[in-house]
Amino acid sequence: MSQKPPPSGEGPRKIRPLSLAKAPRNKKHAIIKGQDSGRFTDFYHGVLTASWLVFVLQLATLFVAVNLIFALLYLFDQGGISHARPGNFADAFFFSVQTLGAGGGDMAPQSLYANILVTVESFFGILTIALFAGIMFARFSRPLSRVLFSNVAVVAPFDGVPTLMFRAANQRGNSILDAAVTVSLARQYITLEGVEMRRFQELKLLRSSNPLFALSWTVMHPIDAASPLFGLTPSQMAEQDMEIVIMLSGMDETISDHIYARHAYWNDEIRWRQRFADVISVAPTGHRVVDLTHFHDTLDANETMG
Repeated sequence: MSQKPPPSGEGPRKIRPLSLAKAPRNKKHAIIKGQDSGRFTDFYHGVLTASWLVFVLQLATLFVAVNLIFALLYLFDQGGISHARPGNFADAFFFSVQTLGAGGGDMAPQSLYANILVTVESFFGILTIALFAGIMFARFSRPLSRVLFSNVAVVAPFDGVPTLMFRAANQRGNSILDAAVTVSLARQYITLEGVEMRRFQELKLLRSSNPLFALSWTVMHPIDAASPLFGLTPSQMAEQDMEIVIMLSGMDETISDHIYARHAYWNDEIRWRQRFADVISVAPTGHRVVDLTHFHDTLDANETMG
């Protein structure tokens, strides 16, 4: 994000650190130099994290490339394919497509060289189809969370103690079993030796686990004397580039697999002396209703609860 020029008479505006907890929009966290690019070690991770458009284009490119290679090999044997024009690359290419896809057609191998090549390509086709099917299944079966976090966190009194709060909701409507949340405070820290580093401190929560997370969950951290946030003002939090980092995990009851979600709040995403609007009500039928349209709304902390 481009930085606005500072007002006249002020020094250069400080650029806050890159958040590694925010869910990335472009799948990139940072530019990393010195990686081992000589080995093709992250192929599986790459095909799982690529967008569907890029993934399909990669499969199509691989399929075409394989057929191009075998088409060139078929051209070495002039007349080895029946009903194919000698030396015609298009006929050799489409014959390779038919062979790799185990399809039928008018063209067929009629020489020993062509039959051996068809045998090799058929075996390679089995491996290719198995690879494609395995990758497709892996992409569809990945356990992904649909946990919604409130756009902002708030600081409001709770039982007479200033409390940092944020909300989470499961958008799938099912239950997340044995859900657990960890909240940490990240800040810029300078050691006695003058070394600047990013330091993480875990924040104590009123309730860090939820055996049946199905509706809405308000996570709360009391800002008491034991809290790293005790006595801090919003301007002091901004000076130290403070960030509230959230990690939530649990087991999705539908797929019986663990899911994970993460989020973060910068100091300018914390609303002081505000509380969240109520989103849970009871329908005439007796069912509980969670209205996510007001999930991110906040009110003045002094307003009475509706």
